[in-house]
Amino acid sequence: MVAPAPTPLTRTEVAELYRRPLLDLVFEAARMHRAHHDAQQVQCSTLLSIKTGACQEDCKYCSQSAHNNSDLEREKLLQTDQVLQAARLAKAGGADRFCMGAAWRAIKDNADFDRVLEMVHAVKSLDLETCGTFGMLTPAQALRLKAAGLDYYNHNLDTSPEYYAEVITTRTYEDRLNTLAAVRKAGMKVCCGGILGMGESEEDRIGLLHQLAIQTPPPESVPINALVPIEGTPLADVPPLAWDQMVRAVAVARILMPNSMVRLAAGRHAMSEEAQAMCFLAGANSIFLGDQLLTTPNRGKDRDQELFHRLGLEGIHASEAAVVVEV
Repeated sequence: MVAPAPTPLTRTEVAELYRRPLLDLVFEAARMHRAHHDAQQVQCSTLLSIKTGACQEDCKYCSQSAHNNSDLEREKLLQTDQVLQAARLAKAGGADRFCMGAAWRAIKDNADFDRVLEMVHAVKSLDLETCGTFGMLTPAQALRLKAAGLDYYNHNLDTSPEYYAEVITTRTYEDRLNTLAAVRKAGMKVCCGGILGMGESEEDRIGLLHQLAIQTPPPESVPINALVPIEGTPLADVPPLAWDQMVRAVAVARILMPNSMVRLAAGRHAMSEEAQAMCFLAGANSIFLGDQLLTTPNRGKDRDQELFHRLGLEGIHASEAAVVVEV
């Protein structure tokens, strides 16, 4: 007898989960986290901007958009030896995954892409996990990145389908889903999350989490970002997001995607240590190390080491972040 197909997750179910009493939600997420991961271990990555500014996209949150007036200094694509030096420093500093970001709307088949492939191969040779975010890409380009040694491709959904056009008009939600499909088909792992606090409603945050969770399979890495307001961008004056909304998002991501690495990403520098601790309790088990994420500030390694010590956490190699108990 053929078993019935599982019932698809509904947005209503995600909403009910998201709106549970906060401590009950965190308790359930912590239980799920401990069933699938060692709760004392946190995977650490480092992110480098390999090409900065002059992006053709009009993302309202981004200092790198050519449509915004952030006064960001534009930089051409770095040389491979510069990236390799940064990767060595990242590894020496405790990172096991090295992420490279280029401010492009889409990858073009040209000499710059050839250099990116060279960078990926060189970083991979250091025994580091590799991650890249270079905009939209075709299935053929995804295969080339996979062949060069790229382990993860980051392409965030940013927000719910309904709110998306309020933030970005130069690329559609379907464009993003198509890129994710190309990444998955090429055999790379998917890094996909979103940004909270862009003026969206709670319903939009629920919609984002629903879209992430219904991917088949779910992303192996789920970055949860809080908006970092940047002068000169349309979202510069958006009020800060309430800390409990970050905790709720992390907890729901952990419950719905139990095997994924849930990364507490951009905006962490502005969170209190108590709020971060609640996020780690709720299932966050990945962070970015360093003083900067692309063009926005980060906490810095020393402060993270102090926090880890205070909470009894330890950084690990991503290959060790395996399922430890099946539920």
